[in-house]
Amino acid sequence: MAKKTVASLQTSSKRLTKAIKMVKSPKSGAYVFVESVMPPEMVNEWLDKK
Repeated sequence: MAKKTVASLQTSSKRLTKAIKMVKSPKSGAYVFVESVMPPEMVNEWLDKK
C-alpha cells in the first residue's frame, strides 16, 4: 500500500496538510485514493490507521 503526503496548505493562521492514501477496496479489489486535509501533527496517525 502506497502512501504519500502531497501538499502543505496555509490558510490565515492555520497550517494544513493534504494527505492522500491508496486503499484497496474490499468489494471490488480495486485501489481507490482517500484524501483528507488535516493539521500536520495528525498526518502520521491518519496514514497508519486502516
